[in-house]
Amino acid sequence: MSMFAGFKQKKIRTSGAAINLVTAGGGPAVLLLHGYPETHVMWHKVAPALARDYTVVCADLRGYGDSSKPKGLPDHANYSKRAMAQDMAEVMSALGHRRFHLVGHDRGGRVAHRLARDHGSRVSSLAVLDISPTLRVFQNTDMALARAFYHWFFLIQHAPMPERMIGAMRRDYLLGRIGRSPGGLKHFPKAAQREYLRCFDARGIHGSCEDYRAAASIDLAHDRKNIKKKLRMPVLALWAKHSPVGTMFDCLADWRAMARDVRGRAYDCGHFLPEEKPVEVLRDLRGFLARSPA
Repeated sequence: MSMFAGFKQKKIRTSGAAINLVTAGGGPAVLLLHGYPETHVMWHKVAPALARDYTVVCADLRGYGDSSKPKGLPDHANYSKRAMAQDMAEVMSALGHRRFHLVGHDRGGRVAHRLARDHGSRVSSLAVLDISPTLRVFQNTDMALARAFYHWFFLIQHAPMPERMIGAMRRDYLLGRIGRSPGGLKHFPKAAQREYLRCFDARGIHGSCEDYRAAASIDLAHDRKNIKKKLRMPVLALWAKHSPVGTMFDCLADWRAMARDVRGRAYDCGHFLPEEKPVEVLRDLRGFLARSPA
């Protein structure tokens, strides 16, 4: 909590999980969702400043942080983006936010995409950071992409093989993942690193593997059912020039296939935009949110 001065920590029971979060501020609500292998702490450079004008909610996804980390079901349904999005819809209801802006990085962006589809009347705007849609990724996988996204295909292997391998080198694996961007670990304060490692326990490793297993199975079935229905809310796509999304995808075109109103740009950084380029992320989010009706 020292990284979120003035924020209140809460844990809210949803129909499928207990979700940990921090919240502060006043004004229109903004829900910030983190990526892999991190927690809500990834927003520590952005959330406090954003809370000067908005009610900011930073939540741990199911399977991550201090939220519930249940054992995965055989069909991975309890880690589907639909289930994880339902958690967040219920969290925002419990906090009294009928409508809200939605921002997701990496896995959080995939949950946000599903939340915008399943609960579109509640989402005022959607910002996705350094992702192309899940279905698009799998449909366009080739040798180069498989090498860049190798962990997608490693994590989806049957339990407990990936869990045991990661668990045997937990620290090196996690720090290797977040430190792969230009500049390495310099963008990640020791306090943040400690939090990520603390939460990346055996249950967290399993939960994150289940997240990816769901993405390669049940999530694709859900995505295919409404692929032709475009999102109505404004969408902001931000991506990194030095990540696979920036080098292998046309991010704007990919999201324009999913939504009616899409704008965005690339940053000169690696995958972890909120930690590598917090000033730029905050500036672009402020401009986008100001133009999007609450």
